[in-house]
Amino acid sequence: MTKVAELRQKDVAGLKDEVKALQKAHFGLRMQKATQQINNTASLRSARRDIARAKTILVQKQSAEKSAK
Repeated sequence: MTKVAELRQKDVAGLKDEVKALQKAHFGLRMQKATQQINNTASLRSARRDIARAKTILVQKQSAEKSAK
C-alpha cells in the first residue's frame, strides 16, 4: 500500500509512472483472478484504491501547476 505522504512528495512525472505501475499490478491481479490463482481477493480492491489515490494526487498537482502559471 502506498502512503499518501510518499505520493505527495513525488513530482507529476513520478506520479504518472506510479499510476502506470499500479495499473500494471492491478492487471496482473485481474489475470490471476481470471485463472483462479489469486489467494487474497481483497488485494484487487486495495489496488484499485491505490490507483484512485495516486490519480487524485496527480490531478491536484496538475491543477496547482496550471493555476501557478
